[in-house]
Amino acid sequence: MTRATGRPDGRLDGRPERRPAGRRRGRLRRTLLAGLVAAAVVVPVSAAASPDVPAPAPAALPEHTALPDRYEANRAGLAEAARMAREAGRTGRAAKLEAMGAEGTARFLAFDGRGRGRAVEVLGDLESADRIAVLVPGSDTTLDTYQRFRAGAVALQRHLLAGHPRSAVVAWLGYDTPGTVSPTVLSTGRADAAAAELGPFLDRLARTAPPGARLSLLCHSYGSVVCARTPTGPAVTDMALFGSPGTGASSASELPTGARVWAGRGGADWIGHVPHVRLGGLGFGTDPVDPAFGARPFAAGPGGHSDYLKPGTASLDGLTRIVLGTAPSTPIAPSTPEVPHA
Repeated sequence: MTRATGRPDGRLDGRPERRPAGRRRGRLRRTLLAGLVAAAVVVPVSAAASPDVPAPAPAALPEHTALPDRYEANRAGLAEAARMAREAGRTGRAAKLEAMGAEGTARFLAFDGRGRGRAVEVLGDLESADRIAVLVPGSDTTLDTYQRFRAGAVALQRHLLAGHPRSAVVAWLGYDTPGTVSPTVLSTGRADAAAAELGPFLDRLARTAPPGARLSLLCHSYGSVVCARTPTGPAVTDMALFGSPGTGASSASELPTGARVWAGRGGADWIGHVPHVRLGGLGFGTDPVDPAFGARPFAAGPGGHSDYLKPGTASLDGLTRIVLGTAPSTPIAPSTPEVPHA
């Protein structure tokens, strides 16, 4: 007969208790998520550390304002915001704004230079385009980092035009993105607020576009959380989630859209190591590239988190095909890494 050892874990034979593998994995996930939360709390948020930048209020334009007049009014607001920033000694922001309007032909559907800022820019001819991609960015995208976001939109537009001349890209920085290291990036709060802006915008865009135009939502990182919470009308035919931490939903069928839902992740994207759990309103649950989520996979190549729209990448080619409606219907295993050509 085995004698009790008096161990605090209650074991009678002196051996450590062996927990089921599922419990150990669940505990590990909770520990990792707790670590993310702790890091988010102790690291200063860049937006909070930076004082507001002086800028004029956005142009108040009636909904029926013609596109050329809308573009002109927002270019004027951009120029005034740059002037005010420079006069206030915010030379860094002033230079960024001046770069945004340097060509004098930028087409902004909306612009707000206050605080972190918002901008909705059109690349291409929106009035004639029958293939329109709306690009939704992730965390830490502000007017100060706008050129990086815009570079991806430009690369996408050029790739689209090579296959379909009547194409346009809308770079939608229409919400206050969370900081990459902040409590807000772990919850759906910012995404819910953004979805309330994005949904009506898509409706207006569909009315502006030519009859029968296809709209696609291309959603990067935290932007995929935004898109997944945005109700879409029939004009939105496709929604692509890439570099996604999750959506807050357990399956694509739960998303408020009738669009085809695609998912892809680069082989070197660090976000694949983020725990796909949801606890107490933190985290986003099921990984969209998991077959159990039910999204259509697209090949994203071997790239990292910021590489999806870089020229020459498999991910840019895959996203372009989704927008044009030529993406292969045969499923591609999302976990199969792509081997670059020698």
